[in-house]
Amino acid sequence: MRLRRAVLAAGALALALPASASAHGLVGKQDLPIPRWLFAWAAAVVLVASFVGLAVLWATPRLQEIVERRRLSVPRVLEVLSGVLGIALFAFCMYAGFAGTQAATANILPTVIYVYFWVAVPFVSVVFGDVFRAVNPWLAVGKGVGWIMKRTGAVDGVEPLPYPSWLGRWPAVIGVLAFAWVELVYANKDDPSQLAIMALAYAAVQLVGMSLYGTETWSRRGDAFGVYFGMFARISPLRWRDRALFTRPFLGGAPTLTPVAGTVALLCTMIGTTSFDGFSQGTTWNSIVPHLQDFFGSLGLNAEHALEWAGTVGIVVMCCLIGLLYRLGVMGMHTVGRKLSTRDLSGAFIHTLIPIAFAYVLAHYFSLVAYQGQAIAALASDPLGDGSNLLGTASDAINYTWISATGIWYVQVGALVIGHVAGLALAHDRALALFAKARDATRSQYWMLAVMVAFTSLGLWLLSAAAQQ
Repeated sequence: MRLRRAVLAAGALALALPASASAHGLVGKQDLPIPRWLFAWAAAVVLVASFVGLAVLWATPRLQEIVERRRLSVPRVLEVLSGVLGIALFAFCMYAGFAGTQAATANILPTVIYVYFWVAVPFVSVVFGDVFRAVNPWLAVGKGVGWIMKRTGAVDGVEPLPYPSWLGRWPAVIGVLAFAWVELVYANKDDPSQLAIMALAYAAVQLVGMSLYGTETWSRRGDAFGVYFGMFARISPLRWRDRALFTRPFLGGAPTLTPVAGTVALLCTMIGTTSFDGFSQGTTWNSIVPHLQDFFGSLGLNAEHALEWAGTVGIVVMCCLIGLLYRLGVMGMHTVGRKLSTRDLSGAFIHTLIPIAFAYVLAHYFSLVAYQGQAIAALASDPLGDGSNLLGTASDAINYTWISATGIWYVQVGALVIGHVAGLALAHDRALALFAKARDATRSQYWMLAVMVAFTSLGLWLLSAAAQQ
């Protein structure tokens, strides 16, 4: 009876949300071969069928204790060279930001940051593991400085400060939220020199954090981008550790996530900021934002700053909404029993949001990479926008025909459905490990199923936001 109620509620929510198209306003999404509402219902059915399949066929935990197989080793010199490469790329991009043209489309820095750094790296991380760690420029500098100081004896007898347990991953939460705010709210987000200044400031903060708490500790807790990309790498079948490559089952690294302070907030922020990207391009937000802008304008802010404050409210509220949906799913598990507190359950199941966070990134930004990503060929030849043609590709144009708008729509919907099915599988596996009886484990996930359907429906609606304008 409870399962039927949860399924009916989930289906009703899927139907209630508007039908969908694209978060980046690609022309042609309106003319799909089948009705949009059918996608929402189909996604809900797939999730329910997956839930039933898991309950029947997945009777014991499979991902709580996995065996990683060592495949190959990497020489230390390659680790050093990759770090040097990361530093060189960072330095060149900073130079381009200051010395190049300040036109966003002609300077290489905005495309590198918003397309390749923020979006493409998560794509690569899910396939090849935490590759960003190998080229992380501030981590490379921190390691290099630490090595030199040890060799010279400058740090003999000096130990890093103990990392506060209450701090956890909160620095990463702040960093991810700040970057998303710059991307989605800040008025001068495309200004190359402003981006360069912010990137240098961020790198400086990371070096200070490493000097206080140790390079490895800060990198795995406080470095927002190191933590952010590392989260996505947890669902990859490849893991890099101690200069060696290991293989493991897909999703196998997610259950090992330690739910330290700020972890729940981080995953909700990752999903919430991407959700706001789609929501901010729709008619609903466009009908709300003038009122918020007027309110902040009445406080004495100019139009630009009032709009930024309105966007700030929107992005924070969206992150809180995602957190509320997740908490409702966790609280629903108490219908089976109160052996664990809501806080403990929240931490125990937070890793299930990792594939969902990636699904949102892939769905909302795939079109950006598919099209704007091609601009790197021309920008690499003329990175400063001064008319150079270093590689002979400065005149290369973007090919908008290699994939149709409808094709992108299928990729986006597929990403959302697969990501949420993966989240269901992780939740089911963790429930089997926590509850003594398989029946209780299945019953505990009724509410989580409803939450997964809600996330899927929300994602489909957000994809439609731009096309509804």
